[in-house]
Amino acid sequence: MTATSLPSQQQPLSLGARVHAYWQLIKSLQTGLLLVTAVAGFMSVCCPIKGWQTLIGLVLTMFCAISGSTVLNMAYDRDIDAKMARTARRPLPSGRISAAEALWVGLALCAVGVGGALALDPLYGLVVFAGAFFDVVIYTVWLKRRTPWSILWGGISGGMPVLAGRTLGMGQVETVGLLLALAVLLWIPTHIMTFSIKYAADYKRAGVPVFANTHGERITRLIISVSTALAVIVMTLAVWQIELHVKCVYANISLGAALMFFTLISLAFPSPKLNFGLFKFASLYMLASMMLIMLGA
Repeated sequence: MTATSLPSQQQPLSLGARVHAYWQLIKSLQTGLLLVTAVAGFMSVCCPIKGWQTLIGLVLTMFCAISGSTVLNMAYDRDIDAKMARTARRPLPSGRISAAEALWVGLALCAVGVGGALALDPLYGLVVFAGAFFDVVIYTVWLKRRTPWSILWGGISGGMPVLAGRTLGMGQVETVGLLLALAVLLWIPTHIMTFSIKYAADYKRAGVPVFANTHGERITRLIISVSTALAVIVMTLAVWQIELHVKCVYANISLGAALMFFTLISLAFPSPKLNFGLFKFASLYMLASMMLIMLGA
């Protein structure tokens, strides 16, 4: 049986299997990373001990909004997932979870996340709603299958959690929050485009335009290099304005320099191994930057 001819209906899942399927459906690592950025944005302003009740509200609402958006994306993209070997065994294309069930779960999670965020703080709630709207409607439904430039809107939605956290702490949308969101936006190509180079054939088979297929691998790597340099510069500016402990600032600068060096090496000596290493290191850089903000603010 091939990956694309999996049965659409299977035996009912046990509770444990269903929980595991939904854990895959929300892309737990991606959701976790975005949640960390939201917490970092909040903690860059507020002491987590004094503001622990608000912090809990942030974690719960952001988790629901992010995971709900991801489930809705997976439900909409189940047809193209079924065409790619990398994604064919996901819960929806493999038939472990029905599309109707995933749609209702995704909508419910988004409603709880956005509704709870609006109740916690209206401006914070609007930022959370914008992130979900850009991710599901603009990026996934409208642009993903039409243009490789959809990655810009995916990056904007990816920057909303850290902006939301900062906005909740500050009570307003201000420069540092926008810089942090811009850093995430500029980091997205390093994270996603390296991935699309590795799986370019899968994306071509599914009919999803990515830069590696539409503009060539060389241009894609150049975009990654420029975007990485800009992401590091913007993140450094944001960290500087937050006025972190000097050791955290130096650590962030060192990590940024290492990422830029790794990117240049990958550009000069392209190989699948270096490409995959850059994909992983980009994720670690963003996670480490957010952890440094939490530790040093």
